[in-house]
Amino acid sequence: MTDFCGAVDVGGTKIASALFTREGEISAGKKVAIDNAGGDAAASQVRDEIAALAEAARRAGGRLAAVGVCVPGIVYSASGKVWAPNIPGWDQYPLLKKIGGLSPQRAVPLVLESDRSAYVAGEAWKGAAAGARDAVFLAVGTGIGAGIISGGRILHGHEDIAGAVGWFGLDPDFKPEYASMGCFEAEASGNSVARKARERLAKGRPSAMLDLAGGVIEAVTAEIVAAAARRQDPPAMEVVADVVTYLAMGIANIVSILNPEVVVLGGGLFQAADLFLEPVRREFKRWTQPLAARSVRIEPSALGEDAGLYGCGRLAWRTLEAES
Repeated sequence: MTDFCGAVDVGGTKIASALFTREGEISAGKKVAIDNAGGDAAASQVRDEIAALAEAARRAGGRLAAVGVCVPGIVYSASGKVWAPNIPGWDQYPLLKKIGGLSPQRAVPLVLESDRSAYVAGEAWKGAAAGARDAVFLAVGTGIGAGIISGGRILHGHEDIAGAVGWFGLDPDFKPEYASMGCFEAEASGNSVARKARERLAKGRPSAMLDLAGGVIEAVTAEIVAAAARRQDPPAMEVVADVVTYLAMGIANIVSILNPEVVVLGGGLFQAADLFLEPVRREFKRWTQPLAARSVRIEPSALGEDAGLYGCGRLAWRTLEAES
């Protein structure tokens, strides 16, 4: 009988699932919108997806041998509880208990991880960091976080908060928003790109960004900033340059602290890799320990939005192998 491992990637708006072979071949891929009620309703959806994966494995002539699940937030490994701020009710929520008691999945090993740890596990398995034993996945979207593999092991930290790099202090001029999200996130996330652009427009500066937003400053997004920058719009290019500086500083700190083989850049902001990737590759070297800077690769994600799925599949297989 063929063994399969399941992967369930829980996001703020969707739940993706798939089966994986030991070699990393993927099948039975599926995506569903998450229940906006959150809480037990969202946990029930996760259970349903695990049940569907078990059935898919059976139809393929095999069995579901283990399942990896990742969530957008913090997983407390000692208790199996999670904190996922984008899912209502998932604050110290006992997710592992909720999804582990459903028959017939009761005997199936479950591994629960944060999304950022799943991202780096996926990229180190089948992505831009394939084979690396020291790698970092830097996710830059609405927020900023990092998944870290050191010596082949995922780093969790004392309270499972390792990788909260959005809180890097990169500017001694403390701003109020730093208190709620951290300096790095406030200066370089996708949301911050849009905020910086709106601040410039509010001062009356002419810009293609306003035209692209239909004349509504509040409608300016990071995507609009990127589109305007490609048109050589000066305010948009200023925003991009400012964000590149902070991204370079943050990546430099990561490289100097961890000395990874590769830093993989993912998340919504790097969908505009043409604007950010090469400038960041050049700029980070100014701030990094020179030997570490010389040996590290800075690469865009090779798996994109599937990185979490691949990571969950890999973690499930590793759990199964550890128990055998």
